[in-house]
Amino acid sequence: MDWLYIYAERYMKKITKDNFKKTLAKFATGITVVATSKNSDLYGKTINSFSSLSSSPPLVLFSLDIKSSKLNIFKNSKILSINVLSKNQKSISDNFAKKKPSWNNIEYSLIKNGNPIIKNCISNLDCTIVNKIKKGDHLIFVCKVIKVLNNDKLKPLIYYNSKYL
Repeated sequence: MDWLYIYAERYMKKITKDNFKKTLAKFATGITVVATSKNSDLYGKTINSFSSLSSSPPLVLFSLDIKSSKLNIFKNSKILSINVLSKNQKSISDNFAKKKPSWNNIEYSLIKNGNPIIKNCISNLDCTIVNKIKKGDHLIFVCKVIKVLNNDKLKPLIYYNSKYL
């Protein structure tokens, strides 16, 4: 037996909601804002559960808690943008993490299909939602990426251990 096995057997804890959340907070993630529009109203939500899924076809995914105040907006959307925030956009992340975020001080443009893309992000993805899957207490959105915009001069906003880095 090696030392890691012995250590793990002695110190690993049975999973609880609290230690599960604490453990996942140890995984550094980028921060995104998913955004869409409906009847000329704009909606956005801060997300760190964003991931690439496939390069052929180009697919990404993110998830929303089924208790999210924005769930029905995104659930009923066919298109959305995913805006990968830059290091200088912490206030945008905080804004869209609120239950009632404001677009008033957000610099954005509406692209041809009506999706809002936030300016000065490291990347913007224009997507169509191709599937929604309910797992546990979240709804997973699978999105096909149609167009992208990248800014190689900016650094990403990183979230680790429940704090921005």
